[in-house]
Amino acid sequence: MAFVEVSDINKVYQPDGAGSEVRVVSGVSLEIGEGEFVCLMGPSGSGKSTLLTIVGAMNHPSAGSVSIDGIDVYRLSEERRADFRREYLGFVFQQHHLMPYLNTIENVMLPFAASPGSARQKRERAMTALESVGLADKSSRLPNQLSGGEQGRLAIARAIVNQAPLILADEPTGTLDTQTGSEIMEVFLSLNRLGQTIFMVTHNPENAKLADRTVHMLDGRLICGTAEERAM
Repeated sequence: MAFVEVSDINKVYQPDGAGSEVRVVSGVSLEIGEGEFVCLMGPSGSGKSTLLTIVGAMNHPSAGSVSIDGIDVYRLSEERRADFRREYLGFVFQQHHLMPYLNTIENVMLPFAASPGSARQKRERAMTALESVGLADKSSRLPNQLSGGEQGRLAIARAIVNQAPLILADEPTGTLDTQTGSEIMEVFLSLNRLGQTIFMVTHNPENAKLADRTVHMLDGRLICGTAEERAM
């Protein structure tokens, strides 16, 4: 059994008023193995980010199912699904959503807000996460005192602090220069080499080449082969 199983997912939005429905995701099925690094590519508006939020237990599909580690995510209650996100998923977004008034280690500790455990234990785990991305020596700095690449690594540390088995990343290098983006990708690759499962949306073909596998999306559907292969 695959670690992530996406089965015949559809997502349809019904505009207010008399407008016709908008189909964003159509009949998507996808499997991701435990420890696999999969990239999702496609043009803007193809449904990539919508699919990522559905896999991330944040966006209920109109039809179909998502199973992670054998758990049917959308059969869970809202409360249990929130617990599931905290236990199973780490999110890294293009806009890192760092809290500007919290220092580095406090930002990493945010996922612990509703978790049991002492403040000391949480701080120790946050420091371990910072060490894994090379930011242990900047634990007291505010986000605006970090470079773009350091802010990206901070976002990754926050995503892994709960030791979530699946990281979902939406264009994590999209706003970064080439060198800084390469540094962020190296962090993801290091995590993957340690067994971390990663599902990443990217527009960058160089990033996609580093993954174990790349899938392509167009007009809400997964399509076979790369753009070059389809042109042959």
